[in-house]
Amino acid sequence: MTNRLAAAAAVALACFALPPSGARADDIAPADAPARAAATVRGKIPHATGAVKIDGVLDDEIWTHALVVDLAFETSPRENRPAPVATKAYLVEDGSRLLVAFDARDPNPKSIRAYLRDSDTAWNDDFVGIVIDTFNDERRAFEFFANPLGVQMDAIQDDVNRSENPAWNAIWDSAGKITGDGYVVEIAIPFTQIRFPRSSNEQVWGIDLLRFWPRNSRTRISNNAQDRNRSCYVCQFAKFEGLPNAQPGRNLEVVPSLTTTRSDTRPATANGTFTNGSFDTEIGVGVRWGITPDVTADLAINPDFSQVEADVAQLQENTAFALFYPETRPFFLEGSDYYDSLLDAVYTRTIADPDVGAKLTGRLGANTVGTFFTRDAVTNLLFPGPLGSSTTSLAQPNDGIVGRYVRGYGKGSTIGGLITLRHGDGYSNDVGGIDGRYRVNDQNFVRFQYLTSKTEYPVDVATANQQPTGRFDGDAYRVEYRYGARNWYSYYFHERLDPGFRADTGFISRVDLVRDNVETGHIWQSPGGVWWTELRAGTYLNDARDTQGRLLGRSAQPFFSFNGPLQSFMEIDVGPQQQFWNGQVFGMKSVFVYAQMRPAGGVAAYFQGRYGDQLDYANSLVRDEQRIQPQIEWNATRHLLVRGRYTLDRLWSKEGPIVYKARLTDLRLTWQFNVRSFLRLTLQGSDVERNLSQYVDPTTTPSSASRASQILYSYKLNPQTVFFAGYSTNQLEDETTGRIEPTGRTAFLKVSYAWTP
Repeated sequence: MTNRLAAAAAVALACFALPPSGARADDIAPADAPARAAATVRGKIPHATGAVKIDGVLDDEIWTHALVVDLAFETSPRENRPAPVATKAYLVEDGSRLLVAFDARDPNPKSIRAYLRDSDTAWNDDFVGIVIDTFNDERRAFEFFANPLGVQMDAIQDDVNRSENPAWNAIWDSAGKITGDGYVVEIAIPFTQIRFPRSSNEQVWGIDLLRFWPRNSRTRISNNAQDRNRSCYVCQFAKFEGLPNAQPGRNLEVVPSLTTTRSDTRPATANGTFTNGSFDTEIGVGVRWGITPDVTADLAINPDFSQVEADVAQLQENTAFALFYPETRPFFLEGSDYYDSLLDAVYTRTIADPDVGAKLTGRLGANTVGTFFTRDAVTNLLFPGPLGSSTTSLAQPNDGIVGRYVRGYGKGSTIGGLITLRHGDGYSNDVGGIDGRYRVNDQNFVRFQYLTSKTEYPVDVATANQQPTGRFDGDAYRVEYRYGARNWYSYYFHERLDPGFRADTGFISRVDLVRDNVETGHIWQSPGGVWWTELRAGTYLNDARDTQGRLLGRSAQPFFSFNGPLQSFMEIDVGPQQQFWNGQVFGMKSVFVYAQMRPAGGVAAYFQGRYGDQLDYANSLVRDEQRIQPQIEWNATRHLLVRGRYTLDRLWSKEGPIVYKARLTDLRLTWQFNVRSFLRLTLQGSDVERNLSQYVDPTTTPSSASRASQILYSYKLNPQTVFFAGYSTNQLEDETTGRIEPTGRTAFLKVSYAWTP
């Protein structure tokens, strides 16, 4: 089985990754790239040599040779007005790095919002940075940002899929310093950390230089004006030429790692005792090789794919479909945006305990390729349906391959394909299909995806989970249309998923489904001198049926939203809906509210709530529901961050008696010693109280409760050189006594080091 999959992977790589015979990567480029470059070049990035210390002080001689660019435009909330504060950016390269510095002036330096945080978490602070379209194809760009204390944030901007992925991590240097008239940030980006075409001539890159100035409103400042009649971002970057001396280097990283874990278990009873586990120690190694400046291979042998930090807790009461949890493991986060598509056919959390992993990602001119292989010791399965989904886990290994190819053409259009293969003992799931995006003009886009699957479960698994026996198949497709202009926008999609469609490497929790969805709205930009900065109003329309035409759900919900003072935002949705369940169609009405604001420099508050009718799945009745979820982020000091989220969900009958009350708490206290290390305490708890007189099923327990805690120390020299140490505990309610009893405790340690020969 493994040999067959390995052969398939080799064929896929050969088809996807190799340019035509006799061609080099720099020979394959969008046909209109030279014309775009020649017409819009605004500056030349100088080459200079000399020592530079990244310390937030612009006293090195190399900066005297840099190209100086003014960030002259406020693009949000005011549209292309003169910037309210002065910012200068400095650009220079030394043959191995792109060096960028920002001199950000502020009339009131005491109002600068800057806190010590973990990487990729300072998005609410003041910060500056650069976004680079290294291929000049106006589709995808690398983002590098830092706050005034040097806290790093990096991401991938994907204009094709209209997404920004902060999961991408690079190894780069930054430092910041607050001064008497603002702050200074220095950034050094090694060319080995970004992809760009191989060329002996000067490069042309699209660049957006940015500053975010959060005060009463969150002001975005740039060197580029933004035309809101164009619903693309990367296409509006200024072009800069230079970098003839850019040397990608060997770009080889070897990352050995050591992980040790011990877990003790205990039954949730008053007289239970712990059964102590033994320490499980594993040594692994990861290798990252930049085959070319734009193609990278990753190999992980016996790696630690464990999740370090606890998931955000979610309530599972009165849910019909499986809950989605985001990926947090670095191996799968790297390059995850390469696998994005309209249908969620790739969801790496389904890969539970892999022994080996291999990846290849990259760009070859207009071609983008991403593929990975894993051998997983556990087989997690999601069984979707039209009205709900279920899951199971098999204690048997499987081999999985994912291959993704996209070719760009024209101005922002693409055509591509996706294949996923997952095979085990008596089990197989193969998915393949095509997708594309056609950019009609700057306001209109069309996207589509078609997938087909063939699946076979072990007979006992199929029987136990009411799944088809033998080999079965199914198709799925989705078509989208988007219109976006300065004052109007509209979005429509139509999708169909056959009853037999399965995407076991993805997250498809609902099949036997035909759905149409429309969203349309109008935008009002503030003329100035009023309390609001933006207003929106529109309507959501949704119609869902099974493949036989039976109504599953329908809704028509007008909405209204505004952006206001103190960086506030609020949206209100109202309207009727219908839902099919257990042979009946239920009519319901509800109101949904979401709000957020940042009343002070270190405080952010969020709230979402729902009130109205809600379907009680366990009892097939319409009930009254009140669900609220407040959340707060409070920087108590520059080092201490408090994050708390509380959820209260109450369901009661129309006659008055309560059906259940569910509460969930997630509290995280983080002491950030510096930009590299922190200590975090996480406390989670859930409680559910049920009125059994309102339940059809008398076996339902009157209450359930759980508690979990984790203390985690983290030190990161860079995303690959890390040290983690943690200890966690779990408790559950004893159904007999109603007391919370401990059920498990785990200690773990992980060390890895990035060696670059």
